[in-house]
Amino acid sequence: MKMKKKIKVMSKYRDLLNNPPKLEVKENAREVVINLVSCMCDNRGKITLKKNDEGDFKLNSHRDAYSNFQIKFDRDDIEWAADDGRKWGKIIKMINSGTYKIESIKSR
Repeated sequence: MKMKKKIKVMSKYRDLLNNPPKLEVKENAREVVINLVSCMCDNRGKITLKKNDEGDFKLNSHRDAYSNFQIKFDRDDIEWAADDGRKWGKIIKMINSGTYKIESIKSR
């Protein structure tokens, strides 16, 4: 008698929802790279927050339009929270409010 094995496949997005990673940003970071996973077929995306010459953070969504992430906050709200420097937990929640979830963060 053969027994069929049930294979439980969990998407990376669902895994991030159930087991959010510990995310940290270096103190006084001048650049923060945020890697994202979409709820649609685990597509990947990236957001970079980088300080300009005036010392203000500017958000770059690379090949994707910012609206593709469906984040419930305006781009400038995230930039201004990053300028404050102490609100990275809030920024993570802001970005995770959309259809992408943060997989990892690198900062320098």
